[in-house]
Amino acid sequence: MNRVSTALLTTVTLLSMATVAGCSAAPEASTPSIAASQSTMGDADAILSAYGLAGKSPREVVEGLDQDPTARPLSLMASVRYDEVTLDDGTTQASLPLEGDEFYISVAPYESRTHDCYYHSLGTCQGELAETDVHITVVSEDGDTLMDEDSTTYANGFIGFWVPKDIKGTVTITKDGKTGEVEFSSDKEGATCITTLQMV
Repeated sequence: MNRVSTALLTTVTLLSMATVAGCSAAPEASTPSIAASQSTMGDADAILSAYGLAGKSPREVVEGLDQDPTARPLSLMASVRYDEVTLDDGTTQASLPLEGDEFYISVAPYESRTHDCYYHSLGTCQGELAETDVHITVVSEDGDTLMDEDSTTYANGFIGFWVPKDIKGTVTITKDGKTGEVEFSSDKEGATCITTLQMV
């Protein structure tokens, strides 16, 4: 195999690995959002219509895609940010505003295998513990209990919830005697994807 073929194979392999992992890395300040650079609401409406999501609120779009039981990756890529959901159907990119005072966080608890993630990719992120019964507690740093209930992780291994914007707090998940805990922040630099909660 010559050097060109080897280099091409390496590039394809790396791209394939990135596609499988599919989650967004930490943001770079110089990267403009899709909303600022490329999209219109017309594009978002067209994309949502093509995937049976026409007429859904942004919140319903986020929850519907995150809880979609279809194996990852989905054909529609969508990434959750502080104030928008970016959409990409492979040919068109658009942005769907997330207005209001709530921030979406999706957590993938794990025991032995995880991946890096910052902005939750609703169509590609896959956690280790899919469809697993857990108990989740979310408490703000002021001591307010925002969530305390039994739940089940989605087919993608995540469990999502809405918290007030611009707060900090802690997520605790328990399963079969194992517990994991992680801090969160719901400000403009906050992660919407948490993959560092290990069950021990």
